[in-house]
Amino acid sequence: MTDPRGVIEAVWRIESARVTATLAGLTHDVGLAEESAQDALVAALEQWPESGVPDHPGAWLTAVGKRRALDVLRKRQRWQRRLDEVGRDPTTGLAPAGPDADVVADAVGDDIGDDLLRLVFTACHPVLSVPSRVALTLRLLGGLTTGEIARAFLASESTVAQRISRAKKTLARENVPFAVPSGAELAPRLASVTEVVYLIFNEGYAATVGEDWMRPELCAEALRLGRVLTRLAPTEPEAHGLVALMELQHSRASARTGPDGEPVLLAEQDRSRWDRLLIRRGLAALERARALTDAPGPYALQAEIAACHARAATIDATDWARVAALYGELARVQPSSVVELNRAVAVSRAHGPAAGLALVDALRAERALRAYHLLPSVRGDLLARLGRHDEARGEFARAAELTRNDRERALLRRRAETGGRSTPTP
Repeated sequence: MTDPRGVIEAVWRIESARVTATLAGLTHDVGLAEESAQDALVAALEQWPESGVPDHPGAWLTAVGKRRALDVLRKRQRWQRRLDEVGRDPTTGLAPAGPDADVVADAVGDDIGDDLLRLVFTACHPVLSVPSRVALTLRLLGGLTTGEIARAFLASESTVAQRISRAKKTLARENVPFAVPSGAELAPRLASVTEVVYLIFNEGYAATVGEDWMRPELCAEALRLGRVLTRLAPTEPEAHGLVALMELQHSRASARTGPDGEPVLLAEQDRSRWDRLLIRRGLAALERARALTDAPGPYALQAEIAACHARAATIDATDWARVAALYGELARVQPSSVVELNRAVAVSRAHGPAAGLALVDALRAERALRAYHLLPSVRGDLLARLGRHDEARGEFARAAELTRNDRERALLRRRAETGGRSTPTP
């Protein structure tokens, strides 16, 4: 191997989720599974540069990880036997139950796909905070290091490490089962999974803080996770709706920034640079979502909106009346001030800026939007389109103060300087 570490890292990215999922299926302990998988990676880094990459690297990593997990379990059992007398339940005389090392040693595991799906639902369990779910998902399912996750979200490594550590401890303390929910539990748990994946995608698509307008590596990871989810849960319409939305949104990636990384707004984008393959894949995923339900959920509805943009040759050729109607349906399914703000933009395109401004002004008292930079940004654009450039200047200046993204702040300040003249709608 000319670059052993690079090869091993590439293999790890491909195999880590399956290895961890299989070990978690055997031990029913996510923390132990993740640590054992990491031990297997260390062993690979030590041995593969000399021995070469095995023919079946995933199986090699799983076997080594299983041996590490068995060692830990046997040590725990020896220690537990010493504590049995003090640890017995006085009412039953029984010692606390835990994973049996002999059972794990004999187990061959269930289907890897089943284990992977269990791991997805466990990492995204609602008992964890949203930041912890995101960090644990990227760690267990994305194979990202703590440093990579920290850089992606502009957090310190110690903060991310603490989130991951607390998450694993919480799962153990709360006895969260390593299982796929069923019945009435499935829908809310699936919503937690899709929320985490979409949060990862959104942070990549429009970074909330920092110097970069986009973080493509996060978009790519979210897309990979979404595609995995649709393979593991092929009959869930919102999983396909989420993938459709991400494919369609991400198709614009290369046109969303200029040569120096500056933001390029939708109306200014060169649509010939939109990725037609991603658009086709997104539309196909949307068709699968449609075929699975007559009542589309939030992700499928947002994908329908993205499809309207994807099909239009120019911003003026967009079916804005349909976009506005879809936002209205989305507001009914998932009420949100942000959705109403987006609907106002669509209405302004379909029926004129005055109609959109009336809707935006009605939202100015909404508590949820008081610190939301896109409210004054949208209002500034509508005022500029009405020729009220002095008023628009103040709105863009306020939006620049509210945003935490450096690239977006620079764009909004430029718009404030011109009062929105010759600058299109976001």
